[in-house]
Amino acid sequence: MDFTLSEEHEMLRQAVREFTDGAVRPLADQIDAQHAVPRELVDQISELGLMGVAIPEAYGGAGMGETGLCIAMEEITRGDFSVAVTYGAHASIGAMSVLVGGTEEQKQRFLPDFASGAKLACFGLTEAEAGSDAGAMKTTAVRDGDGWVLNGEKVWITGGDIADFAVIYAVTDRAKGAHGGVTAFLVPRDARGYTIGKAEEKMGQRGSSTVTLAFEDVRLGDELRLGEVGQGFRVAMATLDRGRLALGANCLGCAREAQALSVDYANQRQSFGRPIASFQAIQWMLADSAVDLYAMESLVYRTAWLCDAHQPFSRESAMTKLFCSEALDRVVDRAVQIHGGMGYSAEYKIERMYRDARVTRIYEGTNEIQRLVIARDVLKSGA
Repeated sequence: MDFTLSEEHEMLRQAVREFTDGAVRPLADQIDAQHAVPRELVDQISELGLMGVAIPEAYGGAGMGETGLCIAMEEITRGDFSVAVTYGAHASIGAMSVLVGGTEEQKQRFLPDFASGAKLACFGLTEAEAGSDAGAMKTTAVRDGDGWVLNGEKVWITGGDIADFAVIYAVTDRAKGAHGGVTAFLVPRDARGYTIGKAEEKMGQRGSSTVTLAFEDVRLGDELRLGEVGQGFRVAMATLDRGRLALGANCLGCAREAQALSVDYANQRQSFGRPIASFQAIQWMLADSAVDLYAMESLVYRTAWLCDAHQPFSRESAMTKLFCSEALDRVVDRAVQIHGGMGYSAEYKIERMYRDARVTRIYEGTNEIQRLVIARDVLKSGA
């Protein structure tokens, strides 16, 4: 078995690392303090060609698959989680909704602009009373002649204030439930009745915008419907399989950074006349984090390979999201402990990383839901 990345993927990693070191890291403190990722930084990511890294070349993308997207997510997150999440809202779950659910005509129409970054997309599934329970959504789309009329509200939408299109999931036949009565739509930002609410104030990942999107009698042509009527839940789950995998890569990048900072600090910090790296207590924490990192990397890139090889990966994606988000919490918690009082100080990056990490166990499907997904598959397959 060969787990070596291709030369193309290695070149991508180096290019994204250089971009992160030169453009993202210097702005990380500002992004957290001002609660905003500068639009020019998003434009720079577009100019690098990263918006379409996972989009096939036939639709204007780089054709580097989910592996390429995971590499980009990992490296950007090492510089700042908020920037990576802003990027992923489009490149992972926004644009990927069209790739997995759109018709050939829709892919040809929308994906080239998504790949170049000329247009951005976001993903709108969650509602105030429909988070883990997607079947409880109240947003509706009603047939009206050759089109649809959309009404409702979506919450916790990352990048909703900068997106040109929102992929919105709405009930089209309540009697059929979530699995047969929900349909996906691609809603343009300039549609009449489309309103963007205020940004949420959050504990961490403060730079990434998280807004409410409201729809009041928004009229949509049928050409903006993604997938078949009633197949929206399938589109959403297929998209989230990719999103959970990409989130695993985010967690891996953040954990790598926390470990690197911890090693540097442990070698420099003196206590009892010698570096704290010489104490077994510190060494064991670093060792435990190294084990977590190895497991995270293995899960992320093996699952990305499954995706790129067009093999089933829903169970593995849930495993990746579950393990990597919980492993990240362990790694950053150890990093705070290694840094001692300075790890609790806002003057050190570790404090921000600790705040940024916590939400990874909640979004892209809570870890409780991931355990249900995995358990159901285990019981179904018998292994």
